[in-house]
Amino acid sequence: MRIALDAMGGDYAPAVNIEGAIETVSDFEDIDIILVGDELSIRAELDSKRCPPNRISIRHASQTVRMDESPSVAIRKKKDSSIRRACELVKNGEADGFVSAGHSGVVMATALLLLGTSNCVDRPAIAAIMPTLKAPFVLIDAGANLHCKPENLLQFALMGNTYCRVILGRSEPKVALVSTGEEDTKGNELTREAFKLLKEADINFMGNIDGKDIFTGNADVIVCDGFTGNVVLKTSEGLADALIKMLKREVANLTAGRIGYLLMKPALRNFKKKTDYDEYGGAPLLGINGTCIISHGRSTAKAIKNAIKVASDFAENKVYEIIASAIEKGIANHERIKVAKK
Repeated sequence: MRIALDAMGGDYAPAVNIEGAIETVSDFEDIDIILVGDELSIRAELDSKRCPPNRISIRHASQTVRMDESPSVAIRKKKDSSIRRACELVKNGEADGFVSAGHSGVVMATALLLLGTSNCVDRPAIAAIMPTLKAPFVLIDAGANLHCKPENLLQFALMGNTYCRVILGRSEPKVALVSTGEEDTKGNELTREAFKLLKEADINFMGNIDGKDIFTGNADVIVCDGFTGNVVLKTSEGLADALIKMLKREVANLTAGRIGYLLMKPALRNFKKKTDYDEYGGAPLLGINGTCIISHGRSTAKAIKNAIKVASDFAENKVYEIIASAIEKGIANHERIKVAKK
């Protein structure tokens, strides 16, 4: 597998991206990396480290997209950006997938422009895997689409359902819709109309789920618009970090705090591992004709390595093709049900 990595994306670029690439080729013999970005900066960083020269190559890109730039402006004015050049490698068949910790809006817009969407998909969506009390679930959309129509949520549900089956191995995923209550009358106009569509879809739809039940593990796929999904994602990340810090502080305040901390340390370490974004690496952009993994802007080298592995697995299993076929079938079935009811 050849994965194109946006070397200039993220808060700690290019150092952590290059470190992540080196760790990848050291740990996985079947993955080669194409680092995309400013060649002088990349080469200077590579020269200071030991890495297999035949497993990591460089593709120069003269421009970098800042995190505060408008996606429309970046797309129009930065045609030699590291994000665009990495995506072009996938489009031209020179790479099997690409990973970026850069501006997620620009990554999505670029993938949409260059790779296009699958049949029957109006908008691509970010699928984030998150931990629960039982097993991980898929949150979709985790931030790609702030404004959605009910039909978009139906497509997200079909994509998330397929992704959960292929990647998480759930034979019949339980799909839920985020709302303000379990009753089908709860929520805003978007969720009420989406509820009707999901109820008729050929998926195992369990109904609405409210915020307090998201992390119980009762649902395998949780569907929402990108605004809600991004709030859920960022809030859970912040809460997990805050809980660990509060526990450490409370234990330290005890008389036997030192001993208590030593006893709790393995449990805290395991908790952090289960909730640590670095373990998941990145989230795929579903609904496009290719493999695109979006990583957190604060990604570490470990997160980048895991994101590259996700991209490799995604491309090797041709997940985007499976999703395209599944959603086309799902939409066709939905239309047949609508016609039969008339």
